[in-house]
Amino acid sequence: MKKILSLIALILVCSCSTSSDGNGNSNTSELPTLTTAAVSTIAPITAASGGTISSDGGAAITAKGVCWSTSANPTISLTTKTNDGSGSGTFISNMTGLAANTIYYVRAYATNSLGTAYGNEISFTTANTSGTTVTDIDGNSYQSITICSQTLTKQNLNVSKYSDGTPIPQVQDTTAWANLTTGAWCYYENNTANGAVCGKLYNWYAVAGIYDAASATNPALRKKLAPNVWHVPTDGEWSTLINCLDPNADGGNNFNTAGGKMKTTGTLQDGTGLWNFPNAGATNESGFSGLPAGFRNYDGTFSYVGNGAIWWSSSESEDLTTEAWGRGLNFYTYGAARPTNDKTYGFSVRCLRN
Repeated sequence: MKKILSLIALILVCSCSTSSDGNGNSNTSELPTLTTAAVSTIAPITAASGGTISSDGGAAITAKGVCWSTSANPTISLTTKTNDGSGSGTFISNMTGLAANTIYYVRAYATNSLGTAYGNEISFTTANTSGTTVTDIDGNSYQSITICSQTLTKQNLNVSKYSDGTPIPQVQDTTAWANLTTGAWCYYENNTANGAVCGKLYNWYAVAGIYDAASATNPALRKKLAPNVWHVPTDGEWSTLINCLDPNADGGNNFNTAGGKMKTTGTLQDGTGLWNFPNAGATNESGFSGLPAGFRNYDGTFSYVGNGAIWWSSSESEDLTTEAWGRGLNFYTYGAARPTNDKTYGFSVRCLRN
């Protein structure tokens, strides 16, 4: 019996690796323990993940990152992996070179002197670069794109009627625009050519479907601006998008990197785009393809074309009488801003699939 017990003890001792601490003392070590971070910032060809190493197993972490594949259980033998340094704790990994509209499997990994351990496997699908096409009541067609879990139109709305065919007035006069309390649209500087590129500008009353005095006080009477099975995003839905593109964005402010991922690239100065220099951080990796359409001010004047744009949300701000939320991009920051503006402003509109 003593021999059997001794043999069991020997097996248990040998199941762990031993190493010296430099003083002749022997320490046991084992594989690291870690989890894989949820996949975020999913674009057509890029995505972000990472992991948290909760235990180094008693030996220093010499390499960590994520590995991914179109097949399950990816390993570090693949070339599709990141190397995010050494040490324990939480780390972020950026996956590149992906294919659009493709299912991938990703695992975090960590290596110490005993070997490599893997976190839990997560699957995700990259965004579709083309998406479906939606047509409004005027016959205008819009390409769509799925960013994370949301499907949006890639172009600004250019419709002149509500979805039931009720006309939305085009208002060109400066004073008339400033005094509106019902829906209206215009082109930037009343120039049709601007509409062909950047779509129409709408006041918030058009977004809300307020077309007469009765619908202003009774929401049940309001019209619908977006095509059927689509809607203008709420403030919360815009926050979901911004937070997906930058998990540290807190819903949208100037201190995030989401804006650069939503802007088309290039500048007017070098002839490669429509944005003014420097078009900070612009990659358009999300596929949102935001253009600097400018806007119409509350007093009916126009400004900011080439410098930025704001897209309405359907949500009123804390001041339910005069203001509503939007999301803005500009040429000099990486961020996506969350302004609240008077409902008489003329901003761009994107649509989100129900």
